[in-house]
Amino acid sequence: MKTRLVLAIALATGCSSYTVAQSSSYDVPRTEYGFPDLQGVWNFATSIPMQRPDRFGEQEFLTPAQIEEERAKRAAAAAEADARAAERVVDPDAPEATDDPGGYNDFWFESAGIGDIVRTSLIVYPKNGKMPAAVEGTVRQFDTLGPDIPGQRPVRTLVGGIAKNGPEDRGLSERCIVGFNSGPPFTPSLYNNNVQIFQGKDTAVILTEMIHDARIVPIGDKLDLPDEIRLWSGDSRGWYDGDTLVVETKNFNGLRQSLNYSFLGSNEQAVLTERFTRTGYDTVDYEFTIDDPGTYTDKITAIIPLTKVAGQLYEYACHEGNYGMLNLLRGERFEESREQEASN
Repeated sequence: MKTRLVLAIALATGCSSYTVAQSSSYDVPRTEYGFPDLQGVWNFATSIPMQRPDRFGEQEFLTPAQIEEERAKRAAAAAEADARAAERVVDPDAPEATDDPGGYNDFWFESAGIGDIVRTSLIVYPKNGKMPAAVEGTVRQFDTLGPDIPGQRPVRTLVGGIAKNGPEDRGLSERCIVGFNSGPPFTPSLYNNNVQIFQGKDTAVILTEMIHDARIVPIGDKLDLPDEIRLWSGDSRGWYDGDTLVVETKNFNGLRQSLNYSFLGSNEQAVLTERFTRTGYDTVDYEFTIDDPGTYTDKITAIIPLTKVAGQLYEYACHEGNYGMLNLLRGERFEESREQEASN
C-alpha cells in the first residue's frame, strides 16, 4: 500500500501543470438558480505541506525546474519502494528498510494528493507561509497518540487525552464530536479527506465525510445568531461573489482549538471566512481565512485544492462504531480494580 501511495504522489505531480493551465480560461457552469455550480464530491488530500519549508522563503509557487526535481525525487522513491516490495515477495523474510512497523491501519492513509501541488505551502498568508505567533497566554493542548498528557478539562485536542476517568477526558475525535479534518475549516489529514457540496436557492450544504457532519449554510441576507448561542462548528452565513461561494462562520463555542492544524487557542473569538471557487471541470480552490485575535497575532489564509471524485460519500457512523472509547474506559476500570485488589 505504501508503494501505491508513493506512486500516486508521483502521478499527481505529473498532472499539476495541466490543472493550472486548464483553470485559466474555464467557463464556470451554473446551477438552475444561476449560481456557480460547485456541487459534487471533492477530495482535499494533498502533498503540499501546510507550512512552507524555510528554504523557499516567500516563494509561493515552485518553478518548472523545481517541479521537475520534485518529480524525479518521487519517481526514485516509488522505484525504491517497488524494489523493496519485490524483494519481500521473493524472500518474505527479507528485512524491512526501517525498524518502524507502521500503524496497523495505515492502509487507510491518504497521503498523496490528486490535485494541484505546485504551491510551496497551503498557507499563503502570512507571506512566509507559516503560522503567525500566538498571543501571549493562549491555551495550549497537544494531541498525542501516545501516553496521556496532563491537563485540565475541557479537552480541546482532537486525539489523545488527559486521563481515562470518563469520555470528557478524551479528544474530540475520540468522542465523535469533531473530526480531525472535518473543520470548519476542513484541512487535509490522514484519511476521509472528502467533502460533498449541495446547492439550493436559499442554502448550501457542506457535508464532510469525517464524522458525517453537514453544515447547512443560509444564503443571502439572514440574521446572525445572538452572541450567547454558541455551536461546535459555529454559525455559518453565505453569499455569492461572482463565481465564488463565500461562507462566514462565527459563534464558535470555545471548546475547540482555533485551527484543526494547530494546538492553540479556544476559537471563542474566531471568525472564519471560506471561499469556494470553481477553477476547472474537476477542480475547486478552497480558500479560508481565520481571524482569531484571542489566539494569533495575525490572520491566517490557506488555499487547498479540491479535486472532483467520481463516487459517493457513505455515512461515517462514528458513534455507532466507537468501540475504542468503550474498551478504553473499560480497560482503565479493569486496571483500577486490579490495583485495588492488590492493595487489599
